[in-house]
Amino acid sequence: MKKKDFRIVFLGTPEFAVASLDALVRDNFNIAGVITAPDKPAGRGQKIMFPAVKKYAIETNMSPVLQPVNLKDPAFLEELRLLKPDLQVVVAFRMLPETVWSLPGQGTINLHASLLPQYRGAAPINHVIINGEKETGVTTFFIRREIDTGNILLQEKVQIRNNETAGELHDRLMHVGAKLVVKTVRSIADGNYSEISQSELTGKHPVLRLAPKITTEDCRINWDSNAGSIFNFIRGLSPHPTAWSEWIKKNNQKFSIKIYNSSVEVLEHNYKPGTLITDQKKFLKVACRDGFIHITDVQQAGKRKMNVEEFLRGNRYLKELAVIIQDI
Repeated sequence: MKKKDFRIVFLGTPEFAVASLDALVRDNFNIAGVITAPDKPAGRGQKIMFPAVKKYAIETNMSPVLQPVNLKDPAFLEELRLLKPDLQVVVAFRMLPETVWSLPGQGTINLHASLLPQYRGAAPINHVIINGEKETGVTTFFIRREIDTGNILLQEKVQIRNNETAGELHDRLMHVGAKLVVKTVRSIADGNYSEISQSELTGKHPVLRLAPKITTEDCRINWDSNAGSIFNFIRGLSPHPTAWSEWIKKNNQKFSIKIYNSSVEVLEHNYKPGTLITDQKKFLKVACRDGFIHITDVQQAGKRKMNVEEFLRGNRYLKELAVIIQDI
């Protein structure tokens, strides 16, 4: 089918999705409509902010842009039917009801930021780094009832760099994924594609790892772990949702610290895990089971993010710090 006759409805919300939408536009596909999240207040002033996909749609004079609160709303479903999509493309959007994903004649495809069937779930980029994986990638697949289980169309592998953070990997996968989306849509429009059932692949993996949504409490560092695991934990949560720890002064005053970046030192020592060591000028490290984590970028609650030297200049009281609170 010719691109101008092949009607695509795109569903996505954050910047990660914009790259794929832009790639489809640049490849001259017919975007019949865009569906994204409702506008919402953000920041201290609670100013109403548009989703990144909506901003892009406005800048490129794309319409219509639908922002349903309820994806099962009959009025929304009727608007969607009127768009007459041949294919729906989903990138970083919420779970769809069957009445939505089953609507187009060619189905609905999704871009997932892992090599399925590994790391099904909401936070695959974070979890692959936290688990110390050396390889990940992106997958396009047809959406079915069970989340992230539909037949695979295409995959692209990516090597994870030794010190790479989740944010850096996110940005690389965003662009790799955009290219894969275009390649996938081309093959569907041409009627020249094949599908692989995920059940055929699960037997090749002795363990299937999941990537569930990460809560604030999940981000708390347990210093009674090995240095490599803590290092992966910090970079796997950077810059969002961010690893954190709670510290305590000798006067029992507690405060929390977000840790964005660190380096690792494996070394035998006699310090209790969680002990802070600093020269008050250039370095701040924390003892763990088999070494130290050198903290390089932090943010104290209520303050801006800063490097460790800035942090130490403004926090001379650290010499009064007793120990990091932890649940061991």
